Amino acid sequence: MLNETHNPELTSWVSSANEENTDFPIQNLPFAIFRRAGTNESFRGGVAIGEEVLDLAAAKDSGAFDGLALKALEACDSDALNDFMAMGKEAWSALRLALSQALRSGSEKQTLLESCLVNQDDVEYSLPCRIGDYTDFYTSIYHATAVGSLFRPDNPLLPNYKWIPIGYHGRSSSIDVSGQAFKRPKGQIKAPDATEPSFAPCKRLDYEMEVGIYIGKGNDLGEPISIEAAEDHVFGLCLFNDWSARDIQGWEYQPLGPFLAKNFASTVSPWIVTSEALAPFRASWTRDAADPQPLDYLESENNRAQGGYDIELEVQLETEKMKQAGEPASHLSLSNFKHSYWTVAQMVTHHTVNGCNLMPGDMFGSGTQSGPEHKEAGSLLELSRGGKEQISLDNGEKRTFLEDGDTVIMRGWCAREGAKRIGFGEVTSTVIAAD
Repeated sequence: MLNETHNPELTSWVSSANEENTDFPIQNLPFAIFRRAGTNESFRGGVAIGEEVLDLAAAKDSGAFDGLALKALEACDSDALNDFMAMGKEAWSALRLALSQALRSGSEKQTLLESCLVNQDDVEYSLPCRIGDYTDFYTSIYHATAVGSLFRPDNPLLPNYKWIPIGYHGRSSSIDVSGQAFKRPKGQIKAPDATEPSFAPCKRLDYEMEVGIYIGKGNDLGEPISIEAAEDHVFGLCLFNDWSARDIQGWEYQPLGPFLAKNFASTVSPWIVTSEALAPFRASWTRDAADPQPLDYLESENNRAQGGYDIELEVQLETEKMKQAGEPASHLSLSNFKHSYWTVAQMVTHHTVNGCNLMPGDMFGSGTQSGPEHKEAGSLLELSRGGKEQISLDNGEKRTFLEDGDTVIMRGWCAREGAKRIGFGEVTSTVIAAD
């Protein structure tokens, strides 16, 4: 639901928040965990406003807040946001409103909060919360069809795809925050013409452009979350790069699904854009009349009306040669989360329908977000058509899969007439050579 925090006419006394096309105007106010770079300060909660971070620990002690907003700030004075996320949507909304009012142009609280700002160029980030459990979904029918066509040309989609939100339980310990550098993974690889596998570094390393979904308030074991209540349990969204070793994956994934091909690294953007901030960019969700319609527990009028999210998702690649030459990164693709075959609410509902208990800080991956056109593909596996076609970069280099030294940059933003543009910042990560 829209409220006064979404007013596109609002401006801030933090001047950089008023610049055109900033990711972090006063209408956004996303959360992260940060500290001043190069210090031994404790990590704590922060909110992005323009080019600054509002230090929430300092804001708590400023005297500018009281009531439920102050209690929420106290929960943010920690090295993880789990306690705040567990407070539920009333507390999330109360703090967001109080921050919006305090940061607006003309606010009498400006003098109390000016000293609580830290420039984003001077900070480093940690994971925004303790991610206890991580589940990766497979919600883009365009991605599922394209990948399925590579391996099963006559039957790209398995029979269950259009009936249930497909997912698997992943590894949370190897999820890191933007800026992550990781070694090229090694594993068993079996070439199509080989009689037995070999052990070697991955040769078909890939990214996956995904949206991360953070659970706020959880549910008790044995108590499913209905689709009508699902949105109340979603704290917010982030950008998510789910790295994939395609040649390792091809040998190991049957019969139990992804394993070592997926658990060596995954990277999230530092900022969580709250569900409330995204309210102006909700989109209707439909299902082709020729497809199976959702079973009753996955169906609701509200989900049809605004179950989707209109989020632009861009991927760029910066090679080692580009870095050395001072050249800009090369654009690879642009897609949108509104193409998702299943909604966030349906993911939450299906995940808990058997009584599974979600916890504050649990994270879902949306699965690779690809659009209906080939240029909207969210992975190199699709863009290179399984490695058969080279992708030409702006500086003349070519890729089918990633090489050592490559940095993948993902960005996301929402823009719609009548609303203030907001963004997710970026998630970057770099491949380094295997030992």
